Amino acid sequence: MNASPTAPTTDSPAASAPLRVALVGYGLAGSVFHAPLVHATEGLVLDTVVTSDPGRREQARDAYPGVRVAASVDEVWARAGTPDAPDLIVVASPNKTHVPLATAALDAGIPVVVDKPLAATADEARALAALAERTGTFLSVFQNRRWDNDFLTLRRLLDAGELGEVQRFESRFERWRPRLKGGWRESGAPEEIGGLLYDLGSHVVDQALVLFGPAVRVYAETDVRRPGAQTDDDTFIALTHAGGVRSHLYVSATTAQLGPRLRVLGSRAGFVKYGLDPQEAALREGLRPGADGQPWGEEPEHLWGRLGSGESPLTGGGVPVRTVPGDYPAYYAAVARALRTGGPAPVTADEAAHCLAVLEAARTSSRDGVVVELGAPDRG
Repeated sequence: MNASPTAPTTDSPAASAPLRVALVGYGLAGSVFHAPLVHATEGLVLDTVVTSDPGRREQARDAYPGVRVAASVDEVWARAGTPDAPDLIVVASPNKTHVPLATAALDAGIPVVVDKPLAATADEARALAALAERTGTFLSVFQNRRWDNDFLTLRRLLDAGELGEVQRFESRFERWRPRLKGGWRESGAPEEIGGLLYDLGSHVVDQALVLFGPAVRVYAETDVRRPGAQTDDDTFIALTHAGGVRSHLYVSATTAQLGPRLRVLGSRAGFVKYGLDPQEAALREGLRPGADGQPWGEEPEHLWGRLGSGESPLTGGGVPVRTVPGDYPAYYAAVARALRTGGPAPVTADEAAHCLAVLEAARTSSRDGVVVELGAPDRG
């Protein structure tokens, strides 16, 4: 997919001007992740924040002096086709709005980034990919966990062959939240696309597919544990990859004792890593990438993972492996480059469709108590 036909070419006078970003949604995703990362990216400027909440509009003004605020996305669409049109729209609003907003942006020829999940189904994601192709408009999906410190460290180890032939990949994204918080993410209404399977599950499945290739078989158990909960809050997914690796993936809001974030077992060694990447916590605290020249995404040595065999890492087994710093800013830096040069999106809609196909299979597996065969991957 190419950048929008209206994007400035590298030799045009407009090429040196920052690309103007309109952010739709200023809840958790918009205010904690997208706005700070856009603001920190050279070549991008946070031009407009769209939110119907008056309090959030004031928060955006306070956090980003000079930013324009809008109560409705219609105010952004009205600028399409004019010199005042945004160069990029970021969709960080509730899941049910992702497809209609992305469709409207692509129809208007405006490049768009959509928070995960891109859609409710793989077919919807493929339709958006096809629309982007027809209109020649850039489309990418925000899968920031590809730039988590543990994921980057594991990729480095795999590239170096440190584990040998990987046999099993275990990934946990667990939390202890015994009380419901409310809101659309915990709604049982199908149109809301709530629950952990499509929330945290989107991350762990995407990571597994990136690391070990397409899945051909899916088994899942999705449970509703907390009193009053309407949708899954404790879920296990087992994948068999085409290359033979098995991925065991856990997402939960009901885990009183957290397991290792990653446990990867190979023919030569294993790698175990505890603790979540620190970038989300830093963003929630108001810290910003590149502020005051401070390092971003660094982790203290006592949290490094361990590589080896035989003994438990908790008792000093293996050797410590320096954690590669997390790098969420790399996503929007890649978006900016793609818009300038017409290069590839850092995460494509087709990749999102593969992830959604697995999530749909997981839902079917849990509901019907079956293993779902996805068939051989498309080599075309």
